[in-house]
Formats: sequence, C-alpha cells, structure tokens
Amino acid sequence: MIVSTLEKELNLANWQVKKVINLIDDGNTIPFIARYRKDVTGSLNDETLRKFDERLKYLRNLEDKKEKILKRIDELGKLDDDLKNQILNASTLVELEDLYRPYKSKKQTRATKAKEKGLEPLAEVILAQEVKQSVKKIAKSYVNDEVKTPDEAIQGAQDIIAEIISDNSDFRGKIRKNTFFTGQITSKAKDKDSSSEYEVYYNYSENIKGIPPHRILAINRAEKEGIVKAKIECDSEDVLRYLERHTLKNISKIPEKIEYNRYTTPIIKEAIADAYKRLISPAIEREIRNYLTEKAEEKSIEVFAQNLNQVLMESPLVGKTILGWDPAFRTGCKLAIIDETGKVLATSLIYPTAPQNKVDESIKTVRELIDRYDINVIAIGNGTASRESEEIVARIIRGTNVEYIIVNEAGASVYSASKLADEEFPDFSEGERSAVSIARRLQDPLAELVKIDPKSIGVGQYQHDMNQKQLSESLDGVVEKVVNEVGVDLNTASYSLLNHVSGIGKTTAQNIIEYRDENGRFTNRKELLNVKKLGKKTFEQCAGFIKIDNPDYPLDNTTIHPESYGATKKLLKKLNYSLDDIGSNKLKLDNLDLESLSDELDIGLETLKDIIKELKKPGRDPREDMPKPILRKNVLSIEDLEIGMIMQGTVRNIVDFGAFVDIGVHQDGLVHISQLVGDKYVKHPLDIVSVGEIVDVKVLDVDIARKRINLSMIL
Repeated sequence: MIVSTLEKELNLANWQVKKVINLIDDGNTIPFIARYRKDVTGSLNDETLRKFDERLKYLRNLEDKKEKILKRIDELGKLDDDLKNQILNASTLVELEDLYRPYKSKKQTRATKAKEKGLEPLAEVILAQEVKQSVKKIAKSYVNDEVKTPDEAIQGAQDIIAEIISDNSDFRGKIRKNTFFTGQITSKAKDKDSSSEYEVYYNYSENIKGIPPHRILAINRAEKEGIVKAKIECDSEDVLRYLERHTLKNISKIPEKIEYNRYTTPIIKEAIADAYKRLISPAIEREIRNYLTEKAEEKSIEVFAQNLNQVLMESPLVGKTILGWDPAFRTGCKLAIIDETGKVLATSLIYPTAPQNKVDESIKTVRELIDRYDINVIAIGNGTASRESEEIVARIIRGTNVEYIIVNEAGASVYSASKLADEEFPDFSEGERSAVSIARRLQDPLAELVKIDPKSIGVGQYQHDMNQKQLSESLDGVVEKVVNEVGVDLNTASYSLLNHVSGIGKTTAQNIIEYRDENGRFTNRKELLNVKKLGKKTFEQCAGFIKIDNPDYPLDNTTIHPESYGATKKLLKKLNYSLDDIGSNKLKLDNLDLESLSDELDIGLETLKDIIKELKKPGRDPREDMPKPILRKNVLSIEDLEIGMIMQGTVRNIVDFGAFVDIGVHQDGLVHISQLVGDKYVKHPLDIVSVGEIVDVKVLDVDIARKRINLSMIL
C-alpha cells in the first residue's frame, strides 16, 4: 500500500518508488541520492526526494499504528472482517482515529458513568426503537441507590446514546467534510473599540475551503494575543437532520410513508442534539482549525524554505576588501575590515551618531581605514541607526571609488553572542563580531549564514507561530541542499559548513577540523578516510560534495564522485584527452553521441552528462549565475520618493500576498500580488520573483507617516 500511495501522490513509476525506498533504507542521504543516483531514480530532484522521504515516514507510521490498533481491538474481541478492512484501507491518521474511537480507553465521561450505573441495556432498548410503551415505565426497573428516578435513568441512557453517535466514524467523516466545504471561519473583536494591526479581523468571516494560508495564521496570532475570538460555523440544522435520518428507524410498513417510534424518537432526538453540540461539533471545530493551521504552516514553511534557498544562493561579492559597519547610537558604530578571503584585518569603534555626534572624528577615522586597507565596499547593517550611518558613509566615500550597500543583519546579534562566535573570535566584543558577520554575509552569504539559526535570517512570515520542529527540519533541509549544491573547500570550510555536508554530522565535522589543524591541509579526498570516525559509508556520502583546491589529483577539485573516477578516465582516454586537459580550452565535449558513449563505456547516461558538465567547468560555483548585489554611492530617503518614479531594487522577502523590495530607502516597498504582472492572475508571488532578484519597479503610493511604500513591477 505504501508503494502504490507514493506512486499516486508523487506521480512516480513503481520501479522508481521501490528504488528510492531501497536507497533511503540503505542509509543514503537525500543530497547524495539526488546528485549521484540519477540513473537509479530516473533523475528525481532534491525537492521530490525530500517530499518522498517525508511521506514515507508518515505512511510507515500510519501502517505501524494500524497494526497496533488491530491488535488492541482484537484483544477486546471486537474485531470483525468489515472493521479490519476499514482500518487497513484508512489513508490518514484522522480516518484511523475515527475508526478506533469507539474502542479507545476513555477517561470518565457522562456515558462511562452511566454504564457503570448499569444503564447500557436501557440505551440499547431505546436505540432498538421497538418499544410499545412509555420509556419512563421501562426506566423504572433501573432505579436503585445510584439512579434515583426514571428520568435520571433516561438521562444516563441518552448520554450513552450520544457517545455512540459521536463515536460513529461514518458520521464524523461526513460532518467533517460537510463543515469544511460549507462552513465559515469567523472572528470577532473582544474589544471592538481597541486599535491593533488586526482590525480587519474584528468582524470577519470567510468560507473555510477558500481562506488563504496567511489569513489563517493572522487570525491565529490575533486570537493568541487575546484580540479576537475565532470559531467555525456551519448549518447545524442540516447536520442534525442528517444524524436523525441515519439514526431514527422507519417503523412504517409502507415504504413511502416515514413513521418513527413515538416513545423513543423524542429521547433519541435529544441525544442526537446533545451528541452534536457537546461532543461532535467542538471536536470537528478543533480538527478543522488544526487542519487549516497545519496546511497554512506547511505553505508558510514552503515559502520560508524557498526564500531561504534563494538567500543562501545569493551571489558572493568576490575579490573585494569590505568594511562591515554595525550601526548603533549610544554604544557607537562597530567596524570590521575583512580581506578577499574573509580574514579580519582590523576592527574599530566610532561615535558618529547621537548622543556623542563625533561626526568629523569618525569620518577621519574611516577615511584613514579606507586608505590603509584599500577598502572597496562598505556593508552597513540595516538595524538601529542604519539610516544615520548611511548618510555619514555617503559623505565619507564622496570623491572615492568606494561604494556601499545596506545588508540585512537579521541574526547577526544572535551569532555574535553564540558559543560559535566566541570560539571563532574569543578576543572580540559582540559588536565587533556583528560587524565581521555583516561584512562576511556580503562577501559569501552561504558561508556566513550557515552559522545562524535559519529562523533568524528574516525571510519568513509568522515563523514564531508555527510548528517549530517541522519548521526547523524544513529549513535545515534547505541549508543541507544548498551547501551540497554549492560544495565546500575541504581546506577552508568552517565547522558550520562541514556540518551540513552530506553524511557529515557535528562530531565528524569537528573531527575533520581537528585533523586539519594537526596535519595541515588535505591534498586529496582519500585522506578523509584517516579522519576519526569517518568510515567508508560516510566517505561515499560526502566525498563528491567536498572539493580540494590545487589537489594532488585533478578530479578532487570537481564534483565528480570518486566512484566515477574510473569512468571519467575511460571517457577522457576515449576522446584522446588526459587529466591535465580538464578545464582547458583544448577539451572539446560538445556534440557527443552520449547514448553510444554511455553504452560503450558502461556509464549511466545521467552520470555521463554530469561528468561532462563538470569537466567543462570544474569546480564551478552555481551562485555565479545569481544577480550581483546593487552597490550605491548616494543616499535616498522615503521623502525623496515620488509617485511614478521608476527604480531598481532587490527582492528581500516574499510572502503569500506579495514581495518586499529594497529600493535603497531603508523601508522595503511592497509589490502586492496584484501588481506583479499587471492584470494577470498570479497564484503565488514565488511563481514570478525570487529573493535576491534584481527588479525594476514603479512607485504607486508613499505613506511617509506610516513608512509604507506601494510598488508595481515593471516587466
């Protein structure tokens, strides 16, 4: 069942599903399977494989629960073939829980208390709907020390009937589905006269099936903050009629005529109403709210993950000496200068902002640093005092070739106070560490941002309201994907980078660092096998993603896996080339008959394609194709903006309702989803733009008081 479900859900062939399951069960990582087992999987990409892995875990958990539930019900002596088939065919945990509900051990409920008083036979009599006398008369025989009156006996029987109705899996499934497709989610303000950012939800309603994910998360947050009260509403009368039709028995002998038992019908109707109001409706509301939240979180996490992927893949600013500027008021602006390799050359502290206002002294200091270290770019953090710092920087670089850029410093303070930062810069203050981080995240975003909790990078929406475990797993998966896609230099990679390489965990990453410190630089990939606790399986998983600059063996500076070295040499020999020709103009690899070469050399076709691609440009960084950061020389403020202005900016964040674009005025402008491509319908902004993309925009509206800028995209 698992194989067929994965086939259907992911639109895969039966053989693909079986092969991927085997690869995962053999301990292969997703990046390794995606890159080096294309011929086995049919070239399934990283995204598909991660969905596959997630669903495989869910379905296996589902099957495990089915076995436990079947065993438990069988032990109770209540398992028949029909119930067994229903359980085996259940496709979700919710459906499975519905089927198991009648047999679960319950805490003390009104029904269990009534059963303890011996009222279950009375409930069965009433549900049979065959009595020909007043139920009250029948109930007299149930009066005892615990049941004082016939009415009390009937009430207990109703409680039992209500629970029976509530536990019916068919009823629950039908009502849940009906509520989801016909109901509404509503929210009301607890104080309608109060002011908040959630005022749109003070008297709000929307169809459940059509509400966008970001509105679910906004309502949840408003409710969590005690500003609104939300609920699920549907036509309860319609539900009650449905329950009555399927519970009450027609006692008429004439099929066309509906007639119910006049003694039991009023009692059962009361039990039905109680079952729905007290037991079913609250549970269904919780389930639907949970479902909506889970789906909204999944969508938001998906957007967050895509944004993070794009941020981590932003183009590095290579070959520049950068001054990182961590702005502040009272404590002064912290400066750090890094060279082209990221090495810290110097740090400094200036006080150009209030309350000290030592502007002239600060300008002199920075200009001296520019001359002394031949600084090319100043990277200014976008935090407190960023605007004031930018104005001073613009004065400093006037008449020079130095440029500046505002860098998103989200997470820099988290990093600067971390154990990792303390180990990396034990003699630096937290401010100096932040300045270094700001400079390095411009020079090499990936290498610096992997040191920070992905949730702190600031490219998500409502991240603090989500399932933190699921969010972390998703974002960690993105970091792993990007690190392996880019690859790492074994001799310069930090612990943080190595920790995310396929097959390498925290302990192994630390062992690699220690080995490198003790033995000097690695000269070949095989040397990894000398690292403590790095065995053949780990080597297989990581080797292709780790490159060595100027190695003993030329292929060790490529993404070609060692397992394919033999195939690569056969290919080069076939084409009359040698290893020394790799990366040179002499190597001509276009217009080859790949299928014939694949058969002749016994190399998988997809593996052959990847080998040839790497031989053409060995060690190529895929980030080279990404947009370069926009460097500036002059200050622009929100007051300078005019409606109709055409500007160039960088997409900084993407949410469900649009994209935020940095146009250089310290306040990102919003391109609403309706303004991305004119009048055309856009399902999601991610279909049109990506984080880090350079775009042309037009100013539609400027609200200086609220610091809001509305933009439209120019295609």
